[in-house]
Amino acid sequence: MSFPVFLKTGDQVKVNDHVYCSPSWSVRDGTPYSIARIMEFLPPEGTPKGAGSNSQPYLYTRVRLAWYYRPSDVSDRAVSDSRLLLAAIYSEVCDINQLRAKCHVVHRDKITDLAGWKKRPDRFYFNRLFDPYIKKEFEVIQATDVRNLPENIRETLISRYEYVVAEKEVVPELTDAIRLCDTCNEWCESPETVQCDRCKKYFHMRCVQPPLLGKPSRGYGWTCAPCSKQHEEEVDSHDVRHPTPTITKPKSNAPPVRGRGRPRKDRGQAEREENLPVKHFNMWPFRYFGQYTNAKDTLDPDDLIFPRTATRQGPKYQANVPLAPDPNAIMSTDPDERGGDSTIQILSVINTLTDAEVDEMESYKDHLSSNEELKHGVDWLTEVIRRYSDAIMTSRPLSTVNMTSPLRYEKWKKNETRYTDKEWSKEEKYAFEEGIFSYGAELRAVRDEVGTRQMPEVVRYYGHWKNSKLGEENRRILRQGQPSKPPSERYKSISDANNGQRVGLPDDDASIIESSATLVCGACRTRESETWWKAPKHISANALCESCGMNWRKYADLNVRPSREESLPVTKTKASTEKREGTPLQGPSAKRSKTSASAHSTPPPIQSNVPQLRCMCCQQSGPLGKVLKCKKCQLRVHTGCYGAIVDSDSLDSWKCDLCRNEETMEASVYSDCLLCPRTRKNNKAAPSDNFLRAFKPTEGQGWAHALCAVFTNDLTFTDASRLRLVEGMNTMNPRRFSSKCHLCGSSDGAVVRCNDCPKEYHISCAWKHGLKFGFEIQPVKNNRREVTSFKGETGSMVALILCKDHDKSRRDIYDICEADDTGETALQAYCRTYKQAPVSQAHGLLRKARRLDQIINLPDNLVNPDPGSKEPKCYECKTEFAPAFYSYVPPKQQNKVWLCHRCSLGSPHKREAIHGSMPDST
Repeated sequence: MSFPVFLKTGDQVKVNDHVYCSPSWSVRDGTPYSIARIMEFLPPEGTPKGAGSNSQPYLYTRVRLAWYYRPSDVSDRAVSDSRLLLAAIYSEVCDINQLRAKCHVVHRDKITDLAGWKKRPDRFYFNRLFDPYIKKEFEVIQATDVRNLPENIRETLISRYEYVVAEKEVVPELTDAIRLCDTCNEWCESPETVQCDRCKKYFHMRCVQPPLLGKPSRGYGWTCAPCSKQHEEEVDSHDVRHPTPTITKPKSNAPPVRGRGRPRKDRGQAEREENLPVKHFNMWPFRYFGQYTNAKDTLDPDDLIFPRTATRQGPKYQANVPLAPDPNAIMSTDPDERGGDSTIQILSVINTLTDAEVDEMESYKDHLSSNEELKHGVDWLTEVIRRYSDAIMTSRPLSTVNMTSPLRYEKWKKNETRYTDKEWSKEEKYAFEEGIFSYGAELRAVRDEVGTRQMPEVVRYYGHWKNSKLGEENRRILRQGQPSKPPSERYKSISDANNGQRVGLPDDDASIIESSATLVCGACRTRESETWWKAPKHISANALCESCGMNWRKYADLNVRPSREESLPVTKTKASTEKREGTPLQGPSAKRSKTSASAHSTPPPIQSNVPQLRCMCCQQSGPLGKVLKCKKCQLRVHTGCYGAIVDSDSLDSWKCDLCRNEETMEASVYSDCLLCPRTRKNNKAAPSDNFLRAFKPTEGQGWAHALCAVFTNDLTFTDASRLRLVEGMNTMNPRRFSSKCHLCGSSDGAVVRCNDCPKEYHISCAWKHGLKFGFEIQPVKNNRREVTSFKGETGSMVALILCKDHDKSRRDIYDICEADDTGETALQAYCRTYKQAPVSQAHGLLRKARRLDQIINLPDNLVNPDPGSKEPKCYECKTEFAPAFYSYVPPKQQNKVWLCHRCSLGSPHKREAIHGSMPDST
C-alpha cells in the first residue's frame, strides 16, 4: 500500500518527480544541492515482504534517485548557464530525509520559451547525457525524432522510452528518413551499409556484386555499377564537362535550432510543458541507441540501456605471448632459480616446535623489549617469530636473538630493509590527516600532501591509522553502550496511511547564522539580509545573504565580487566553476553509509583534482593562489597573512622563507624565534599550533615568528608588504625580557600585555592556548595619530591579544586573514600603515644607529646629518659613511672637526673628550 510523502515545504512528492537532495551541512561541506528524479520509495532495509499490505502499511525510509550532474561537476570548462544539467543513467539509494524541495527538469526540445523558463525559480533543462563510467557525453534526442529504423523497432523504441542517447555524429543518421537497400529493399544498418557517391543510394555490402569486404578509406568514394558504367560512357564519348567545383554544406537531418527571437509569453503553455507526461521503461526514460548498438537488441526488454564504447580487441590491447619452449632442448639448470627449494624464504617454524620449545621462546620474548605497546604490535611480533625461526634453523641459541636493529636481510633484495617504518613526526601526522580530510582514501594524493614518505609507508600508516579510529569507536561503544538499531530492526507501522509521511532534514535551520552588524555577504558584499546562511568553504567570508545563499544551494551560482588577491591564479567569474568532490552525496570528510545500490548503476565520476587548501592560521580553506603551500615543508598559509607575493606560474613551486634559506643561506640555519623562550621544545610547533611554523628573517640574520613580529609594537619591517627583515630587535624594551609569562611561567623571551588586563604572556604561548588574536579599529579624536581604512571603517587600527576571560561578542574584531572588498587582509592593512620602516629617509645601518641613539646616553656633540644636507666627512679617515659623526676640537686648534665613530675611539684622549670618562678597553 502506498501513501503520500510530504516534504518540509509542504509539497507532496511522487515517483518521477524531480527534487533537490542533499545530506546534512557537515557532510556535504557546503556544496550545492544535488538534483535527481525519484525512481521509487523503499521501505526500511530488511522489512519483511508481507509488510505494506492494506492491513499493515509502513513508513518509507529510503528512496532510489536518478542523478543529474551539473557541467561543472564533470568538466573544468566554465558554463555560464546555471540551469543547464547533464542527465545520467546512474541511480543510488539514499535516506528519504535527504529530500529538500521540488524542482522541474525538462528536455530542451520540450521548452518553447527558454529565456522565460530560466527566469522561473527551480526550473532546469538538459540536452546531453554524461556517462560516469566511460567519462563521455552523449546527445539526447526525443525518441519520436528517430526515423531511420524499421517500423517494428521504431514502434518498440517509441512505446517504451521518451528519449534516445547517441553520439553527436550519429544523430543526423538516426533522424534521417529510413534508408533501404536498393537491391533487397531492406533496412540498411549503418555498419554494413555503403552509399553510392553519385546517385546517393544505399546498398548492403553483401548485396553488391561482387560483395564488398570493407568500406572505402577516408577521403575516397564508392559508386555503384550503373553509375560507374554511365561515367565510363560519358568519358568515352568525350561529353564530360568539368564545372567549377562548388563546396556545398551537407544537409543535416538533426532537429532545427530554435531561433533567438522574442518568444510569445504564455504562462499556461509553460505550465503545460513542465507537466507533460514522460514515458518510462523499467524506471528509465532513455536508452542508448548509438554507434555500438545492435538495433534488434532493442526488442529485448532485458537489453542493457547504458552507453557503450568500442571493445578492446586486437593486437593493441592483447598480450603478445611468446612461443612455448622446445621440450627437447637442453635447459641449463640454475641452482638459484626462482621457485626452487634453495630460494624458499621461511617466515616461521613455530608449527614444527614442541610445547617446551614454544614455552622457552615465550620466556625469551619478554626480555626483547620493555615497551608493552610495542609487544602487541603486529610488525614487531612478526619479526620476532622470523628471527627466532632463523635461529632455530641455523642451530643458534635463542638467547642470541635481539631486536635492537630494525633492519633485516631478505633474499632477492640487494640491501637490507626495515621491518617497520620510522616513527612519524607530528608534522607528518598532521599533513596526513589533512590529506585524508581533503582527498579521502585517495592515498596517492595524500602521499603528495605529506611529501616526506613513500607510497608503501603511507599505505601501511593508513592501515594503522584506520585501526586506531576503529579502536576508539569500539571503546566509545563499550563506555556508552550499543548505538541505536538500524532502520530494518526498528520497523514501524502506521495506523492511518492517509495522513502521509513528513520527511526532511533540519539542516537548513542549523546552517542559519544569527544576524549581526558585522556580517557581510561573501558574494554581493551586502550587510542587510533577513536571513544569513553559512558560506561554502571556498568563500573567504563566513556568511551569505538570503538571495546569494539560495542561489548557491539550488543553482550553484555565486557571483563573487573580484578582489585583488584573486588575481594570482586564473580567475573565473562564477564560483560554480569549482568542481564538487565525489558523487552528489559524497562529502570529502565523511564516509557514506552503506546502501543497497541499483542493479543497473554505474560507478560515480572521479573526484575533482582541484583541491581546497586549508590555511594553518585561520583554518579556512581556499583554492591554490589564495592559500599557498610550501613545496618542501607543506606550510599552508593565506598570501595575506604571510606576506607572500607569487606569480601564477610559480604557485606549485613556492617555498617559504625557511626552506628558501636552505638554498640561499641568507640567515642563520638555526630557526629559533628570538622573541620566544630559548628552548627548542617550546619553539617547535605542534600540529594544532602550526602557524608558528611561519618564520621571517631579522636584520641580524636571525629568525622570528611572523605572528610575534606583527603583534610586538617595538618591531617594524623593511618591506611591510612581504613582512621581510624584522627591524628593532636589539632596541626593544628590556622589561619585555625580564617579565614572566602568565601561561608558561618562564621569564625567558619577550612578553606582551593583554589589551584588557595586566596579564603578560609570550605571543607563541598565547597562540598555543587559543587566545584571541585580531585587529580593532578605534575612533581617532585628533589628526595627529595615523589612521587607516578597512571594510568601510576609518580610524586607528590596533593589534589585539585578548584573554579568554574577556567578553569579545560586542566588539568588532577583525581576524588575521579577514579580507575586505579589495582582497587586502586585516594583517596587511595594519602592517602597511604601522609596521613599515622609514626606508626612504635613511639606509638600514643608519636606521639601526638612530634606534641605538635612543637607548644610550650620548653627548650633545653627536651629529645626525640630514639626508638633504651635505654629508659630514671624517677628519682623520676621510670617510663619509658611518653610523654616527661627532664634533671634536683637536689639540692646538680652535676649529671643530668631525670624527666618525671608529676614529672617536682611537685614543683615550679622544674618548674622554667626546664620550666622557670611559675605560681604555672600550
